[in-house]
Amino acid sequence: MKANQTVLALLTSFLIMPSVSGAVAQETLVVNSWGGAYEKLHKQLVFEPFEKANNVKIKVVTVYSADTLAQLRAQKGAPQYDVVHFSGGQEVVAAREGLISPIKPEELPNAADLYPFATEGMARGEGPVHLVTAIGLLYNEKKVPNAPKAWKDLWKSEYGDHLVLTDLSNSYGLLGFLMMNKVWGGALNDPKPGLQKVGELLNRSVIISSSPEVQQNFAQNDAWVAAFSQDYAHVIRQAGQPVKFVMAEEGAPAVFFTANLVAGRPNQALAKKLIDFELSPDVQAAFAREMRYSPTNRKTKLDDAVASEVVFGDGVKSLIRFDPAQVDSNRAALIESWKKLIAR
Repeated sequence: MKANQTVLALLTSFLIMPSVSGAVAQETLVVNSWGGAYEKLHKQLVFEPFEKANNVKIKVVTVYSADTLAQLRAQKGAPQYDVVHFSGGQEVVAAREGLISPIKPEELPNAADLYPFATEGMARGEGPVHLVTAIGLLYNEKKVPNAPKAWKDLWKSEYGDHLVLTDLSNSYGLLGFLMMNKVWGGALNDPKPGLQKVGELLNRSVIISSSPEVQQNFAQNDAWVAAFSQDYAHVIRQAGQPVKFVMAEEGAPAVFFTANLVAGRPNQALAKKLIDFELSPDVQAAFAREMRYSPTNRKTKLDDAVASEVVFGDGVKSLIRFDPAQVDSNRAALIESWKKLIAR
């Protein structure tokens, strides 16, 4: 009897060993996202489906782009992330410093279907662009009978003290300022025209630092006009505010979201598979439908209602991209000047 029990125990342990080892074998990818409505959608459209399809656990760390770069630098000897997402051009710096690994386009099946601008950075070791959002003018159509058409319209007195400006610590705020600086005659290495002109707006503006604050100001603080992004115009409309987005006639800068492979991690093959999943037409169409991000995959199909509210197709190629390397080299001095300006 005892011998039979011993044999049974051995057989039982043998049978359960594969399931135990299978559980242990489940890989984990550590990625960043940016919180709020975007991160919720990121999980719903990308991370959760990828987990189910690949028997992988994805750990999401909520951290903005600039802080992600700082963490990569601090972790260079023992990196903790597998895939990092940037929205402020930090991939240029990360590639230059060897913090992210180059990806060959042929390693990402969907890369062949991307617009050329979405893959041009890959030759420099940067990750591909998987989403784009244009920066323009948001306005309350019930408060502003004549929609703003140009960046210089922000200086019209008819908007009174109902303007919202975004701090330069925010990628959207930085790009909005760079565009204002450009239309008033400034350049990346000469922000003085923009700083001077924005200074004229400060006494009738609210300065915010995060995306949710834009919605709060339209809902609670009687905001009429803000320089911000096409995706958040949709978020605010979904919350019941009569807000529309305008691409200014002088041009629209854009935020280019990149997905990047962190150097020095053991599971890069799986990480590249996740990045490729983010490039797929279905995922990009879902992001456009749910939050009005512009796709970078040429094969993405959008309904007319969605396509009318995003920069789509060949229009994506007309968006302005300020040189990320030059922006980064001037960023610290610009932000210091900005802090002095708003402190006054």
